[in-house]
Parts: sequence; C-alpha cells; structure tokens
Amino acid sequence: MVFELDRISSLLDLLGSPQRAYPSIHLTGTNGKTSTARMIDSLLRAFGLHTGRYTSPHLETVRERISLDGEPVDETRFTAVYREVKPLAELVDDRSAEPLTYFDITTALAFATFADAPVDVAVVEVGLGGAEDSTNVLQAGVCVLTPVGLDHTEWLGDTLQDIALAKAGIIHSGATVICAAQEEEAARPILERCAEVGATVAREGSEFGVLRRAVAVGGQVLTLQGLGGVYDEVFVPLHGAHQAQNAAVALAAVEAFLGAGARRQLDVDAVREGFAAATSPGRLERVRTAPTILLDGAHNPQGMAATVTALQEEFAFSKLVAVVGTLADKDAASLLELLEPVVDQVVVTRNSSPRALPAGELAALAAEVFGPERVEVAEQMPDAIEAAVALAEEDVPGELAGVGVLITGSVVTVADARRLLKR
Repeated sequence: MVFELDRISSLLDLLGSPQRAYPSIHLTGTNGKTSTARMIDSLLRAFGLHTGRYTSPHLETVRERISLDGEPVDETRFTAVYREVKPLAELVDDRSAEPLTYFDITTALAFATFADAPVDVAVVEVGLGGAEDSTNVLQAGVCVLTPVGLDHTEWLGDTLQDIALAKAGIIHSGATVICAAQEEEAARPILERCAEVGATVAREGSEFGVLRRAVAVGGQVLTLQGLGGVYDEVFVPLHGAHQAQNAAVALAAVEAFLGAGARRQLDVDAVREGFAAATSPGRLERVRTAPTILLDGAHNPQGMAATVTALQEEFAFSKLVAVVGTLADKDAASLLELLEPVVDQVVVTRNSSPRALPAGELAALAAEVFGPERVEVAEQMPDAIEAAVALAEEDVPGELAGVGVLITGSVVTVADARRLLKR
C-alpha cells in the first residue's frame, strides 16, 4: 500500500470533484468508527436529510461500503458509476508510477455516487490513519475522532502519539472537531493539530458525554449530555458502554453539523427516533437463539476489552464458547487473554482472508492462555461453528437460555460466519 493523495486527487479532478458537491462529516479513530458513522447517518435521516455513508470493510458485499439513505447502493447504480470511473482511473494509472488502490477506487465510487444521488450530507469513515488516507481530500467541516489505540502499527507508528498524529491529519482549517475521551498521549497531538489549523474542539467529558445508562431489552437506555443540552430516555439497540460512548460522540457530531449548541438544542423526539433506528451489524449482533450466537468484530485489544466488558455487564451466560479467527498481523495473544475469563472453551479457526493466522498457530497461542483441554481446532468456519454449538450444549440440562457462542477476532471472521448463519 502506497499512501499518498496525488492519485486519488487526480482521479477526483477528472470526475469534476464530486466530493465538493455536498458537506461531509469525516470520522477517524481506532475503534468505534463504523458504529458511530451508522448512528450519525441514522440521526441525520431522522431530521429529514438525504445521506450518503462510506464505511469499511464490508461484511457481505462491497456495496455495503456505499450507502444511500441507510441502504447499500443497488447493483444498477453501483455498476453505472463504476463504468464512468473506470476509464478515468485507467488514465490516472497510465500517468502514475503506482496504480490506484482498491480503496482509492471505492472512495471515488462513493464520492461520485453521492454527488449523482444527490445527498444532503456524506458521512465518511477513514480507511486507515487519516493524514494520508484517500478520504482526506474532503476537508470536512465536522471531524470526529473516536478513541485512539494501538493498531496498524506497521503503517502508523508504534506509539499512541504517532498514531494520533496521523489520525489528526483529517482536521483542517476552521473545522469543528468532536473528540471522544482519549489517553493523554493521544490527546496531545490532536489538540495541537486543532490549535495549529484554528479548529474548534468539543471533548467528551467536557462539552458532551454519557450522563446515565441502563441496560434494556435489546440494548440500553441513555441520558446524554449534548452540546445543546440534555437528551433523556434515548434507547439505543446496541450493547455495551462503548456503544453508549459512540452514541454521545454521534449526537455531538450531528449537533455541530446542524448548528445546535449553547443556544439551541435538537428536537429530542427526532434524536430518540434516530438512535432507535440505528444498527451496527457484526457488533455484538445476535444472529441465532438456543443457543444464542453473537457476532463481534473485535480485532485489537482495545476493542476486545470493550466487548468483554459488555458481555459481563449485559449478558448472563451460564456457559459461553468462543470461535476465534484472527489476522496474522494482529495481537492474537492479547485477544485470547482478554477473552479467557469470560469464556469456558474456545474453538480456533482460520478465516477466509489471505492474511489470516493459520489455525495451528492460533491453537498454540490459545493453549498457552486457556490450557490445552479448553481448546479445539477447526480449520473451516462451518466446522468451527458446529463444534462450538456442540460444546455449548454439552452437559447442559434443560433449557439452553443461558448458553451462548461468541464468534470474534476479526471482521473477516464475522463476515464468514454471518454468510453462513444469516442465510
């Protein structure tokens, strides 16, 4: 992967700069970007706006990355826009030392699709980092930073400061920045970037945040402090304190975009409607019952810690078996260590990514953490799910209400399982 903006800028110039046809909300961070983007999208639609949303990666089809009014772009529109972009992309490739990347192309397709629709606002998630990401041609008026942690260190640096500095690159002159609570090492470069370019920053815990949260059937009920006031009795159909934090960030971003603040609060009923309609596939998503099967795409220690906390707080499993498949460049040992206290047994497998960690290597790591007697190996996802369900149901008398299977470790792992279980 070659990170620079010249190629995508050239392509967008040839397309007539479609990214300038609408205002944007631009998101970066390590965890929570997609969930937050989806909440922002749902809130904006509750206020009657036509939205475009660009997120990655996808679970089942590339069309999920490019959504119009909350739905993946249809095949006819997707292929029509691709036919417009393709010859211009080939022209850019002919002129460049390096070809456009897959992400460059999907970014151009998204921006062109949004301009053609047209949308009132685009909600755009960074692919990797920020400063040199293909999406950083937007210079958006509202920028969002979700919590920054250690991930993609081979490209972004091996300290929180380096990673935060890269991500803060999406902040441009005059922007309003909505920043989730950060560790001090990450907060410093973000605030320095805001000062450097004259951006206004609102921080979780100072200008906005979660005042109260209570577990509810199918999610949680929140009281949120927004930029414009307090919003109570907000039901969010997603699990975990991390999703409550994402909701607070999403609300502040929408308030900033719609001009709410000290003198004006958003309509509370519209906010409730927007959050109630929010979804986040693959994030503690329940896809089966008896036994309960949950899918969660946690793939780094920060994300897995949030998942484990949510499992402990919001689910009362008497027995839980995990299916785990990770990528080779991830900290699989830390993921397993975080899972161990809440999981009775683990089935390790290999997901469909070319970058997947082989099941045998993952099994060796798991045996060190769980002990060999609590680890099984299944090379293929169908076999892994079957083995996990059998283990979950083993020696359980009567009802299976307290029995569960968690499939996790990578978005690719979740995607593989989801294709099988959602048929």
